[in-house]
Amino acid sequence: MFTPAVTEQRFVLDHIVKIDDLAASDRFAAASSDVVDAVLEGVGALAAGEWAPLSRVGDTNGPKWTTDGVKMPAGFPEAYKAYVDGGWGTIGVPEEFGGQGMPFIIQTAVLETLGGANLGFALAPTLTVGAIEALAHHGSPEQQALYLPRLATGEWTGTMNLTEPQAGSDVGAVRAKAEPRADGKWSISGTKIYISFGDHDMASNIVHLVLARTPDAPPGTKGLSLFLVPKYRLDADGNPGEFNDVRVVSIEHKLGLHASPTCVLSFGDNGDCVGELIGAELGGMRGMFTMMNNARLNVGLQGVQVAERATQLAVAYARDRVQSARAGAGRDPVAIIEHPDVRRMLMRMKAQTQAARALVYLAASQVDRATLGDADAQKRLDLLTPLAKAHGTDIGCEVSSIAIQVHGGMGFIEETGVAQGFRDARITPIYEGTNGIQAADLVGRKLSMDNGGVLNALIADMRAEAEDAGLRGLIDACEEVARRLLTVDVDDRLAASYPFLTMLSTAVCGWLMERQGRIAATVDGDPDFLKMKRAVTDFYVAQIVPEAMGLKAAAMASAAMLYALEPAAFAA
Repeated sequence: MFTPAVTEQRFVLDHIVKIDDLAASDRFAAASSDVVDAVLEGVGALAAGEWAPLSRVGDTNGPKWTTDGVKMPAGFPEAYKAYVDGGWGTIGVPEEFGGQGMPFIIQTAVLETLGGANLGFALAPTLTVGAIEALAHHGSPEQQALYLPRLATGEWTGTMNLTEPQAGSDVGAVRAKAEPRADGKWSISGTKIYISFGDHDMASNIVHLVLARTPDAPPGTKGLSLFLVPKYRLDADGNPGEFNDVRVVSIEHKLGLHASPTCVLSFGDNGDCVGELIGAELGGMRGMFTMMNNARLNVGLQGVQVAERATQLAVAYARDRVQSARAGAGRDPVAIIEHPDVRRMLMRMKAQTQAARALVYLAASQVDRATLGDADAQKRLDLLTPLAKAHGTDIGCEVSSIAIQVHGGMGFIEETGVAQGFRDARITPIYEGTNGIQAADLVGRKLSMDNGGVLNALIADMRAEAEDAGLRGLIDACEEVARRLLTVDVDDRLAASYPFLTMLSTAVCGWLMERQGRIAATVDGDPDFLKMKRAVTDFYVAQIVPEAMGLKAAAMASAAMLYALEPAAFAA
């Protein structure tokens, strides 16, 4: 069961993103109100009709490794072809590269709906979006002409290849090699791990973006370059031709996300893997960060996707499951949604899901405003990205766990399907930079932007609009913690980073939720939706915002307590 959250998406697009402002520009004129409605409804039909029914299939009978490469489960190639034929991959791609030129935020809404229907499957287009972004910003005109139109349609898919057995979060430890060839291209060799959709049988080519080290490159990240390495080299007509010596060594056996083949890839086993340099030699991190920043927003979006699906499953079950009389209301058994504690869980699920959506959509809309030349939007995007990635995925894990609790014992039984969301969600706080790394980025790089001016501008915007005393208190507390973190040593900043990230994320979510509640009280629309929106936003501000204030003590504490034990003492 999956129902696209079209009404909710449209409400957030109108009142948080302010999509009409974007559509008023020449660059995004295609995003007229009727076109946006058609996109949301159209991708919703694809997601509910063709992608959602495959979610359970992908979980229980996932991709298989064979000597001929990875084979996807039955139905996946056909559903992916429907995505390609519908032009859904072209939504946010600039027209000069074969796309429709719509705002990034509309592409975000498309990916949300597809991932809500089938989280693992949606990784294929999600990663392709990142590859397009990297090539659009850093590729040569020839690379763009050859690769972007087919990546845009989804006829070809893209991957990101950073991680190696010895190089996880420490990207500077990458050992993959690139040796120059006489024709100006490069011979690529090495092994990459954890490559999502590193191989499959749904597209005629796969375009790998690979970090590798050129001869005499300096150590660390400064010595990395980025290479375009297709599965099949292109012939004179630009079509897939000879195999490019990229082999799938294995696919991982994972806790969840079974529909996505997570591959170990070996490049150049036979000395015949050819790559092209993207951008300048030793400029690999610049190109990879373009892709990673895009991916971090989309991983935060995965938190929204899994939370939306989990909430829908929990609500449906709670309305249907009859168990016990409601205390103080007679003896007849009632649907469990009538019991106060179940109501509490469902309200929390809806509130957290809608808060995460507002946060991620706000961040994604800054991509579009930056595209239009707004320098302040780029700075706000930089600040919001670690919040969107970390808090969005934390919420996905929390909400999918609550969904199991609502189902009771049946939630622990795999046949109900609700546990899948919990298992699928657990990777999201880990990949594309762990949430701890996001928190470190917040206090290490983002907090000091413009000497704290970027955060101060966000604080000022929140304070100017916030009405609830508790919300205003949280905003003040965030400002107080931030001032302290700008003056303390690195250990104290990092020790405080995660509680501060959660405090600031909750303050931003509270600001956006309170705004939505005010608007829902004054606009016309579906009365049931608007009533729900008011109740859920009230719950968020009254009950979730105060929880974040409890983190202030941790955010203000010294790191000394964390180092009170020697490493060996942790095993005592």
